[in-house]
Amino acid sequence: EKAITVYRNKRAAEVGSRLHAWAKDTIDLGIKQPRSKKTLYAYVNDAIGFRMSPEVLLYYSQFFYGTADAISFEKGFLRIHDLKTGATPTSFNQTNIYDALFCLEYGFSPFDIEREHRIYQNDDYRISNPGPMIIRKIMDKIISFDKILSEINETYL
Repeated sequence: EKAITVYRNKRAAEVGSRLHAWAKDTIDLGIKQPRSKKTLYAYVNDAIGFRMSPEVLLYYSQFFYGTADAISFEKGFLRIHDLKTGATPTSFNQTNIYDALFCLEYGFSPFDIEREHRIYQNDDYRISNPGPMIIRKIMDKIISFDKILSEINETYL
């Protein structure tokens, strides 16, 4: 049973990676999909409609970085969309971290911008508008842990 579960999880991850790659190419090419509630089509169409960039690396340090599925920043408004291809329930923790990484990388205060996060999953999407204090707390943790990990890393050089 364990081997079957591991195999199924590995296959699901491979399919998810392929779907993300297809979505990136489709968004980059601006190929709108049929109007549908299907997760993939809605995600692609919204990313194109909002002029978002797919698969964007957000980098603060060698210890803290991530790739946002789709992101845009225009006129003080940060939009982050996350495509989930599995059925497991998800939270907005990942998009909140991407928001914090964006602010750190580009030098924005979370209090000076507006934001909307979306998770696309199971032929629907959910929206979150986290307050700036939530993002600031994540930024503070990243800064603090980055200092600790950098010091530890230096002892091994």
